[in-house]
Amino acid sequence: MIGKNNLGVVVGSAFGLWHLVWALLVATGTAQWLLDWAFRLHFIQPVYVITLFRPLLALALIVVTSAIGFASGWVAAAVWNWLHTESRPATRRVTRHAH
Repeated sequence: MIGKNNLGVVVGSAFGLWHLVWALLVATGTAQWLLDWAFRLHFIQPVYVITLFRPLLALALIVVTSAIGFASGWVAAAVWNWLHTESRPATRRVTRHAH
């Protein structure tokens, strides 16, 4: 059994951290170089331009992606638990009687 809230926090934290790193790359001016490099690595001509860093927009990005990550982890754990409890054979409860 996987804890739904636990997996939600793990996935939400990973999503949020990933986007925090992206926001920091944008803030430091490194994001454009990295994006261009990643496109070229995949044989794609870069066409996207990174805009100016906006702190409130960065915060919104981190909060929204963290929430989506939490919900995704929660649902994944719920589905996992459901699939694995349905396939488990029923167990019989053994009781002992005092004589």
